[in-house]
Amino acid sequence: MHDNFGVLIDHWKADPHSTFNSWFLWEERLKNFRSIRRGIGQVVRDIEAGTFGNLYRGSSLETVVASVAEQRQIFKGADHAFLWKPKLRIPDIYENPTNQRAFARLLHTCDCCDTADVVIEAIQRIDALQIKGLGPAVANLLYFIHPTLVMPFNTAIVRGYNAVTGSNVKLGRWDHYLSLRDGAIRLNSAHRSQLSNDFGAIAGLLFDIGNGRFPAPPRADDAGALSAWKADLQKVREESAAAQKQWVTERAADTTHTEIQGWLRDLGRSLEHDVWVASNDRGREYADGRLSDGCLTQLPFPSAIGIESVRLIDVLWFERTTGQAVAAFEVEHSTSIYSGIVRMLDLALGTELGTQCTMFLVAPDERRAEVAQQLHRPAFSRVSELGFRYLPYGQLRAHRGAIERFGSGLKPLIEISSTL
Repeated sequence: MHDNFGVLIDHWKADPHSTFNSWFLWEERLKNFRSIRRGIGQVVRDIEAGTFGNLYRGSSLETVVASVAEQRQIFKGADHAFLWKPKLRIPDIYENPTNQRAFARLLHTCDCCDTADVVIEAIQRIDALQIKGLGPAVANLLYFIHPTLVMPFNTAIVRGYNAVTGSNVKLGRWDHYLSLRDGAIRLNSAHRSQLSNDFGAIAGLLFDIGNGRFPAPPRADDAGALSAWKADLQKVREESAAAQKQWVTERAADTTHTEIQGWLRDLGRSLEHDVWVASNDRGREYADGRLSDGCLTQLPFPSAIGIESVRLIDVLWFERTTGQAVAAFEVEHSTSIYSGIVRMLDLALGTELGTQCTMFLVAPDERRAEVAQQLHRPAFSRVSELGFRYLPYGQLRAHRGAIERFGSGLKPLIEISSTL
């Protein structure tokens, strides 16, 4: 089976519409790890302080789970396991304070450790409590804390794993999850050169198999089954050609994001600011060069609290003489604003040079109501103190040329943006 599995991996990675290309290699995936981990930390703090309450809606948990659920198709529906189901009274972490605190201990232990043994021990402790409705779906949160130690877990991944290995893993049981994790690690180790030490890759492959996009390789030395499987693989590749429209649309969104960053870069430089472009976007092609051309190669505060998060802010403007951050821009083309808000909070609250910075959320004109609604979540209670502003694409497009030629300071941007 292993040789056939290697063939399957090659087909999977070559398919532009596979989870490998549409999610695992998606640059926004990496940008979200720190913000989701920070959100998990907020859940722990709320529970420990007794301010979490007894509702999922409006809680810090809803905010962070919603961010996970927006991680493309593989995590779609991740919030279902955490929704309060009144008839079943599950998951029992809203009405039972003891269970709630045990949930917080699991999250906190995993957040503070760096070995698989500690993670597994924490899982076994929560499993021993038999909290109704709190099962292996929690692994989807733990994955964003330790992507090299924890496997994501959902129906399609289980179905794919069972198809590949002939196992009978069931949903809702931690012992079954841990057995799947062990088996997936063996598969991953055998094909490490084709996959990754990040378990998102093997999880994505199993997800696509479980969804029926790719057939599992035959487990027996059956020439007929092998021939049929290869025919199925060819069919999948042919179907991928028909899925190019959606792929092109997604790539176009990435292109638009880069274009807006380029506008902000050029505008900042024309206003005589030093400019920083997100560290993971620096190599993107823009105009006749790279997005980072002419920009800072190091932040003025290289060792500040939350610096790794700050490095991922889409565009930053700095006063050249003092190194003071004067403007921060997060371009929110279509995804949740959650990660961008967290990065800006790290800048404002974790660095002395970011305290006077004006924060801009740059988004399509039609997203204003959606952005404003998300900002009213309880988890963003500090946001109102920072005076976030909404800068629509249309205003930036219409006025950037004039601002570059005649503008001075932030006043023109303040005039074409609005408070949230």
